[in-house]
Amino acid sequence: MDQLAERYRLSKAIAKEAGKLAVDFYHNRKKLNIEKKKGDGQDLVTIADKTTEEFIRKQINHYYPQDTIFGEESGLTVGQSKSTWVIDPIDGTSAFIFGLPSWCISIALIDEQQNTQIAVIYDPIHDELFHALRGHGAYLNEDKIFVNQVNSLNEGLLGVGISTRLSPDKIIPFLDNLLHAGGMFVRNGSAALMLAYVAAGKLIGYYEPHLNSWDCLAGLLLIQEAGGVTNNFKSDPNFLLNGNYVLTSSSEIYDTLASFLMK
Repeated sequence: MDQLAERYRLSKAIAKEAGKLAVDFYHNRKKLNIEKKKGDGQDLVTIADKTTEEFIRKQINHYYPQDTIFGEESGLTVGQSKSTWVIDPIDGTSAFIFGLPSWCISIALIDEQQNTQIAVIYDPIHDELFHALRGHGAYLNEDKIFVNQVNSLNEGLLGVGISTRLSPDKIIPFLDNLLHAGGMFVRNGSAALMLAYVAAGKLIGYYEPHLNSWDCLAGLLLIQEAGGVTNNFKSDPNFLLNGNYVLTSSSEIYDTLASFLMK
């Protein structure tokens, strides 16, 4: 437990330092060379993503050289320990590129059983550090946070997301059901940040038909520690590489949202 607590302390410090690096790029974003990843759509990457991930990797390697690291930009580096860090250096790259302040740094640590033990999501623009250690609650900076225990979909906003990797048909039926049930949705371009908002009670839930593990592992633990309900992201045994859908909210409305997936 002492080693886990130290990793927790370190992950928060690394996220804040990485945030300073990313913010410098953000304020000079017009000078960035923007690349498109393989495939169609708006899956973009810049030197800011790559440099921020490299910084996080170097910090982890310095303190825990035996740990495995899985990052969005540099892939999987297998270590000898039982701990695996899952990193998204800038979640919300499109928002980042176009000057929208809805992006963040996401760091999660999973154990040998692939259970997430540490979650850190840092929004450096607003200096909001969302963090959790399994079994010890979820926090925004120094304040403990909880999901919004609403009883109806019209008592708040639901976060939704979809990437251009998927057909619009994957999200339209869900939105149709949500709107007909009196709900309303928002999308800010960063799944990790919207999941953190669910944990902090700013959003009443979140749905996306497919997310990669680096997008959501930290956010899912935050929500669980804040008293929320999540789907079993690990239902795919190879979830770390394949990803899965994500549905989460407070317990009072979860079954209603889940029913929208089956209509």
